[in-house]
Amino acid sequence: MSSMPFDYSVNQFTTTPWSFEQDVAHYTEAGIGVIELCQDKLDADRSKEQLPAAVAAGLSIQSVQPSVRTMVPSAGQPEPKELPQRIEEFRRCVELVAPFAPGAVFVTNTGPAPQGDMAEAIARTVSGHRELAAIAADHDVRIALEPLNPVSLNQESAIWTLRQGLDIVSEIDRDNVGICFDTWNLWQDGHVLDSLRAAGDRIFLLQVSDWRTPRSGADRRSVGTGAIPTGKLLHAVYDIGYRGPCVLEILSQGVPDSVYDTDLDELLHTNRAALDKSWHND
Repeated sequence: MSSMPFDYSVNQFTTTPWSFEQDVAHYTEAGIGVIELCQDKLDADRSKEQLPAAVAAGLSIQSVQPSVRTMVPSAGQPEPKELPQRIEEFRRCVELVAPFAPGAVFVTNTGPAPQGDMAEAIARTVSGHRELAAIAADHDVRIALEPLNPVSLNQESAIWTLRQGLDIVSEIDRDNVGICFDTWNLWQDGHVLDSLRAAGDRIFLLQVSDWRTPRSGADRRSVGTGAIPTGKLLHAVYDIGYRGPCVLEILSQGVPDSVYDTDLDELLHTNRAALDKSWHND
């Protein structure tokens, strides 16, 4: 069976029960060479030791989830309240991580529409991302705005389709700002394939997991165990020229059969095999 043509990467939220050091040890044991770093997993007092240790272990940090990544305060990222302070938190993340992650993609979201004002959320996202783009350019990294599934509306996002994300990226109008395409978030978008073809080189990051009707805002499943046509979407992203990593991002909180309670080493192996199978069998 042929392997998929993307590097297999793991977002550290996928192994939430493990510490940063456990992630490094288990990922490298599993032969994983690429990581999506989650700032929340760093120890503020030891981050300047943890980052070089991860790189020295052979992990390439090609994407990053900052602790503050929404332009509007959200349910999961309520502080700080004001946009300038949120941008400053993003700057600190970039300054910390970028030296160990050359060319990495930093993921962002809009945040919810304040008092239902979607236009205001988009305006803040555009203005904020122009500032983020300048920060990213100074450190030779990029930004990927992520539209989220409607389950996250009014909590973490004001947009829920790829087309909406592309429209915002077009308005931001910076070469280093693109889209994070997450299959769990976007597979139900009825125009997703047409929007992908229109996206061209604006897809900066690919994230994967699988879907069942969620019982919490973080109820994702292993690839190949749900309803997402993963192989079709992998090929669609490949066909528009994307060659970055394929990042496994499984969130599994607030459900009685949490993936986090399973064998996480096995989770890493089975999802890599499932992605190869999805690519081969499309």
